[in-house]
Amino acid sequence: MTDKTDLIPPSPAEADYVKQVTEAEPLPLLPEGDPIALFETWLTAAHKSEPNDGNAMALATVDEAGMPDVRMVLLKDVDAHGFVFYTNLQSAKGRELAANPVAALLFHWKSLRRQVRVRGTITPVSDAEADAYFASRARHSQIGAWASDQSRTMEEPLALGKRVAEAGLRFGLGKVPRPPHWSGFRLTPQSIEFWRDRPFRLHERLVFDHQDGGWTTRRLFP
Repeated sequence: MTDKTDLIPPSPAEADYVKQVTEAEPLPLLPEGDPIALFETWLTAAHKSEPNDGNAMALATVDEAGMPDVRMVLLKDVDAHGFVFYTNLQSAKGRELAANPVAALLFHWKSLRRQVRVRGTITPVSDAEADAYFASRARHSQIGAWASDQSRTMEEPLALGKRVAEAGLRFGLGKVPRPPHWSGFRLTPQSIEFWRDRPFRLHERLVFDHQDGGWTTRRLFP
């Protein structure tokens, strides 16, 4: 039997907590104001410190049976209107978001000891937005969007490679248009929670709630 202590470390001792905080980069107090501006500040820091994909986020949805689903996706835009990501509309997440247009996001930046949780409603991006982003992708990624039946059963291991080759031949050296089954979604936040690590699990939590066209703030016990 595997010794679980090799997989799951024990809770830190008091000296470990002190050492972690001493070695961590000092963080300013969380400001109360515009959550999107604060998020952009944290995202900029994450791009500098994370090993890869500082814009990676967990996306949680709900299927037709009420069961939750979660997976990692990449944030592709953020502004006052919300958080944007792209996908195959016929994938599991695409179908779930079309049927139940609400979702939650989680950004976890281990290098910074910070995380951000977002909950809100989902709307499709415009065709112009989707076209512009698709055009910015690498050509092989564009062809892959045509080739993959995302989330559906692949009957034999070479099926994807064959379909990639077929799509490559179809478009030749010409422009690869955006597939009709590929687009993006925007999550309009109703709440955004900022969390940062503090000694002895006494973490700092600040929640922004969107009400009556503006933001209110409240702090939570850890």
